[in-house]
Amino acid sequence: MHKTVFKGAATAIITPFRNGKVDYEAFGRLIDWQIESGISAIVAAGTTGEGSTLNDAEHREVIKFCVEKTAGRVPVIAGTGSNDTAYAAELTEYACDVGADAVLLVTPYYNKATQKGLIESFTAVADRSRKPIILYNVPSRTGCNIQPTTAKVLSQHPNIAGIKEASGDIAQIAEIAALCGDDLDIYSGNDNQIVPVLSLGGKGVISVLSNLMPKETDDICRDFFEGRFEKSKDAQLRLLPLVNALFSEVNPIPVKAAMAAMGFGENELRLPLTKIEKEHGERLFELMKEQGLI
Repeated sequence: MHKTVFKGAATAIITPFRNGKVDYEAFGRLIDWQIESGISAIVAAGTTGEGSTLNDAEHREVIKFCVEKTAGRVPVIAGTGSNDTAYAAELTEYACDVGADAVLLVTPYYNKATQKGLIESFTAVADRSRKPIILYNVPSRTGCNIQPTTAKVLSQHPNIAGIKEASGDIAQIAEIAALCGDDLDIYSGNDNQIVPVLSLGGKGVISVLSNLMPKETDDICRDFFEGRFEKSKDAQLRLLPLVNALFSEVNPIPVKAAMAAMGFGENELRLPLTKIEKEHGERLFELMKEQGLI
């Protein structure tokens, strides 16, 4: 039986930028606010944190800063995945060295992999990790899908504790749950599927929405775990328009605009990402106003 990294909502936290550099002042304020609001964990330098356009020094510093600023108040999960297995292993070792509680490993992108390649790649990194690993399956971005039978094989590794499932395929998620049981914790990777994944035994969500609404997102999980199923479902459905607005363009374009509007850094992204289109931004801000966020 592996150790569960967290239960509830983990924020896939943005990396604020100012004038081309990481804005650590805004980043620190955001981390503190997230924890004070009751979030269960923080994921640093993931997709939402623009880990793919952080250079190596920045990537390491963002992880280290997040660990130090969090100071053990909630688990920190470091995004250390890469399409280069050797680099992913090196970055994973670094995250372990600086005190991350777990790492998040995305499937290899662009070069992709066969299912055999996925098993060998994840195993190679897991063998070098001293902390639990959460696999990250997001085939819409990577072109590479972790099949349920592959998840079953990987779940037998002592360092592989969970999977962030962002395939959007509920049937596949159900199959993973059936095959892996208690050997692999499942987290929703989509904010519009939190309750469905929890109903299949999921342990929570790794969320974009919780950047804006940490307490409310965590409460969806908490209410479900404590038997308030109707309340959990109602919150999931009530927040669906805002969730859809946060994905009106590729993540993290909308959430970066949202967090800037809330005072957490500038609306600054790195190419190839560009600022949100006017009509999408107007809709997003309208929904944020309805929730009292701005």
